[in-house]
Amino acid sequence: MNWIKDVFGVSKPVIAMCHFRALPGDPGYDPEAGVEGVLEAARRDLRALQNGGVDAVMFSNEASLPYLLKTEPITAITMARIIGELSSQITVPFGVNVLWDPTASIDLAVGTGARFVREIFSGVYASDYGLWNTDSGRVARHRRAVDGQDVRLLYNIVPESAVYLADRDIASIARSTVFNTRPDALCVSGLTAGATTSTETLGEVKSAVPDTPVFANTGVTAETVAQQLAVADGAVIGTAFKRDGYIWNEVDESRVAKLTANARAARETLVP
Repeated sequence: MNWIKDVFGVSKPVIAMCHFRALPGDPGYDPEAGVEGVLEAARRDLRALQNGGVDAVMFSNEASLPYLLKTEPITAITMARIIGELSSQITVPFGVNVLWDPTASIDLAVGTGARFVREIFSGVYASDYGLWNTDSGRVARHRRAVDGQDVRLLYNIVPESAVYLADRDIASIARSTVFNTRPDALCVSGLTAGATTSTETLGEVKSAVPDTPVFANTGVTAETVAQQLAVADGAVIGTAFKRDGYIWNEVDESRVAKLTANARAARETLVP
């Protein structure tokens, strides 16, 4: 668990998603606004998140729908350009997530100095994007090949919009994932971005792998953050920070401040 405090400076951190608008090559990309439009929207969201008191941010191409399981080079290249432009304004630890491409995520982390990545690194799933197969051994070797050993890997073991292709309970998946792939943390999600993560499922995973950090990955709100952090070792939050709680709106600083205040209050009672 020590790496959490080393990276984030606190126990049970609130990691805020900084969602990029659609990027070049994405069906929803706005060529009139261009990359500059994506950059300026990200700059505003980053400022609101940091002013609101989050412990870390994670940059993600959330609007690159429908997602690719192997992204085009332009995606990570554009994300690297935007993060580079923002680097002087980033005041908290940051991570990256190139949806849904583990190798590209690690490459982007190494290239930008990100401290962690979140991805689907293990398992086989039937998803809205087709058959979702992974190769954790290859990804682990790629991380070493590009000198990314210090990049922490957050394994999403309950990916949104997908189901595990084996008759195994979540506790078994958690135990075998930890034994076979040595993740730095596990992430537990709801059905989609913004969907509530089951506290019961979080508890099952945490009980199965008590020595591995477990993060609530979706659906945490100002009203539920204390309950979630009572079980989880941190939370990844995006939708709850947006105006009106709608994922594609801009970040609302007042919503950020309310949730992070509740998280800090919860930590005072939960962390010795």
